[in-house]
Amino acid sequence: MSSPAANIATAISTPTLDSESPALLQSITSHGGYAFTRMATLAAAGDQRAAEAACDMAWEQLHSGPWHSVLPVWRDAYSMACLHVAKFHLSNGEFRDALRSLDMGIIMGGPLLRKDLDSAIEGVLAAKSRHYHNGVADNDKEGHGEAGSRLLVSPQEFDKSEVLRILPIRSLSSKIVGKRSALSLEAFLCEYFLSGSPVIITDCMAHWPARTRWNDMDYLRRIAGDRTVPVEVGKNYLCSEWKQELVTFSEFLERVQSTGCSSKAPTYLAQHQLFDQINDLRKDISIPDYCCAGGGELRSLNAWFGPAGTLTPLHHDPHHNILAQVVGKKYVRLYSAKYSEELYPYSETMLNNSSQVDLDNIDEVEFPKSAIGGVPILEVQWCLRICKHLVFFLCLCFKILFGREVDFMYIKTFAGKIYVQPA
Repeated sequence: MSSPAANIATAISTPTLDSESPALLQSITSHGGYAFTRMATLAAAGDQRAAEAACDMAWEQLHSGPWHSVLPVWRDAYSMACLHVAKFHLSNGEFRDALRSLDMGIIMGGPLLRKDLDSAIEGVLAAKSRHYHNGVADNDKEGHGEAGSRLLVSPQEFDKSEVLRILPIRSLSSKIVGKRSALSLEAFLCEYFLSGSPVIITDCMAHWPARTRWNDMDYLRRIAGDRTVPVEVGKNYLCSEWKQELVTFSEFLERVQSTGCSSKAPTYLAQHQLFDQINDLRKDISIPDYCCAGGGELRSLNAWFGPAGTLTPLHHDPHHNILAQVVGKKYVRLYSAKYSEELYPYSETMLNNSSQVDLDNIDEVEFPKSAIGGVPILEVQWCLRICKHLVFFLCLCFKILFGREVDFMYIKTFAGKIYVQPA
């Protein structure tokens, strides 16, 4: 039986690092990273403690100030250190720790060594599979929960009467966005896209393997259980107790299954490029042709995954969006573009895409324009989140956001755009 140490040469191959290392270390040194360069050099020569020290040094640089102020070279330095640390974990048979180091390099590192990180993950997963295929117990594997918890969302979980009780005030009282099936790309462009009108397309996801696979706990744990992902903890990003954490996908699944609507600190995965990180999940979906409408290019492919009761404050996104609700149900409230002023966006740069108004308890003194006569809404039942919108998770949900820019139309308001829903 081959050992992890015997597989290390083929499991983690770093051609980019091997060729770019001298220039990268020189650049790091020129920015004051003398200690890091020394530790990285020792790590490359086989010193595990030096590799861990280099990783810690780069991590400190990544947290030395606002993310946008971090020098790009330190992001690449962190990727380099993560690759070195992962090699040592693999040589010790610590597959899960090796994957965590590589995932951290992807999430927090720079683009220079991305190909090395991706290929290293594939190598570690293959080495792990070979190792445990030969009869070795997988002690690294997290528990799969009790019997009967295989489905994320069971057919009996959705209680419509309970949903009507917990939905926001004035829910289900306004115009419902229309649904279309077999909508051609031309019809979509002419009838909806050019006019900026929302529409529910009911049948463009029927062929996705994700429709069934992503409701299967065993499948998600097997494909992504040991991978590290960034999650958000708290009611929403406008609350003072909100924070971010890095956890394994298995731990995240356990949290979302145990989090009820009454929880003050739900855990959810939001606007993360999960499919860029975990390629096996990317294979379960396909990009809708509607993303090609109007020219431009796909700017992001992000995932949202959270428990019932998760609430996204009223906000708008920077790009036109097509959203796909894969598992679960949610309530969405849309506001017309002409009411942007009445929704009082924050003046701060970091939050200027979000509304200050609490739609369930409008402060008529502070926000008089929102209170007078109310603000007409376009309402979407049992659907998904839209470009400019309020969102409320009715049960545990897994959805995708396709964000893209277009060549000739861009409206930055609290207005709904386009999205996709399963039949």
